[in-house]
Amino acid sequence: MNQPDYDALLFVSFGGPEGPDEVLPFLENVTRGRGVPRERLEVVAQQYALFGGVSPINAQNRALIAALEKELAAHDVQLPIYFGNRNWPPMLDDTIAKMADDGITNALAFMTSAYSSYSGCRQYREDIERARAKVGAAAPAVQKLRAYWNHPGFIEPMIAHLRSALSEVPEVERASTRVLFSAHSLPESMASSSDYVAQLTDAAQLIADASGLTEWEQVYQSRSGAPSQPWLEPDIGDRIDELAAQGIRRVIVVPAGFISDHMEVLYDLDTLARQRADAAGIELVRVRTVGTTPEFVAMIRELIDERTKPGTPQRALGKLGPRSSTCAPDCCPAPVRPAAARRRPA
Repeated sequence: MNQPDYDALLFVSFGGPEGPDEVLPFLENVTRGRGVPRERLEVVAQQYALFGGVSPINAQNRALIAALEKELAAHDVQLPIYFGNRNWPPMLDDTIAKMADDGITNALAFMTSAYSSYSGCRQYREDIERARAKVGAAAPAVQKLRAYWNHPGFIEPMIAHLRSALSEVPEVERASTRVLFSAHSLPESMASSSDYVAQLTDAAQLIADASGLTEWEQVYQSRSGAPSQPWLEPDIGDRIDELAAQGIRRVIVVPAGFISDHMEVLYDLDTLARQRADAAGIELVRVRTVGTTPEFVAMIRELIDERTKPGTPQRALGKLGPRSSTCAPDCCPAPVRPAAARRRPA
C-alpha cells in the first residue's frame, strides 16, 4: 500500500492558563456543562496561584516543539509543526483553521499522552474531528501517531532518571526505600474500556527491571469527581501513609504517566504528595519526567518515520509489542457511566 503524502504535524495537548487573569476562564472552559460550582473552581484556582497563575504545560510543549523542529531538520524531515490544545489557546479549532488557510491537506498528529484511554486518545481524536467539521471541506485530514508507552525513547530516559535517584540512596537505607510509579487516576469505568492499566504496568515493569528493582508499586494521583464513583487506586497519598506505618522512610516517585513537569506533577506530587510524606516522616524523591531529552525527541521523529518511510521498524520494549499504527474504530471507547468530572486541569 502506498504511503499517504503527509504535509504537516499537529501537536495536540490539554492546554493551561498562562497568567492569573486566565485561570478562572480556563477552569470554566474545562468544566463547561458539568455543573461544577463557582466556589469549587475558586479552590482549584488557588492551586495555580501558588505558581503565579501559570500552568507550565504550554511553555513545556513549546520547548518540545522547538526541539522536535531541530530534530526533523537534522534528518531532512520536511513537516511544519502546528500546535493545538483542547482547552486553552492555541485552540484546536483555530489551529485546524490555520492549517487549512496554509493549504495543509494531510497531517499526522502527536498527542502528549503516551497511553491509551478515552481521555488520552479517543477524546482528543473527537476534538480534532469537531474542529475539522467546524472548518469544513478545506480542513486537512488528520491521522494520530501510535501510542508510545513502551517505546525505548520514552522508557530509557526514565530508566536513566530512576537509576540516578537510586544511586543517591546509601546501601544501608535501600531496604527502607520504596519506588512508586505514579500516573493519573481514571474512573474505573473509563479504565476498563482501554488498555490504560496494562500499559502503565508494562512501562513500570520495564523501568523497574532495567533499574534492578525487585519491589515496586503502581500508584495513582490527581483523582477528581464524586467520592461515590470508583477510581483507580491506590492513591499515592494514602499509600505513603501506609508505607510509613510499615517502616518505609523514603519513597522515590517516578511520574511515569506524564511526559513533562506540568501542574499534575508540580502540584499533585511536588506539593501535595510531598506534604503528605513530610507529615508521615518519609523523604520523597521525585524523578524527572522525559521532557525534552534527546531520546524522547528522537522517538517522536521515529513515530513520524513509521508513517512516512516504508520499512521503518516499530520499536517497542516488553511483551505487549507496538500499538497499531492507526487507531481501530473501537479504540478507547467512551465509558458508559453517569456524568462525572473529567480530570483536573493540567
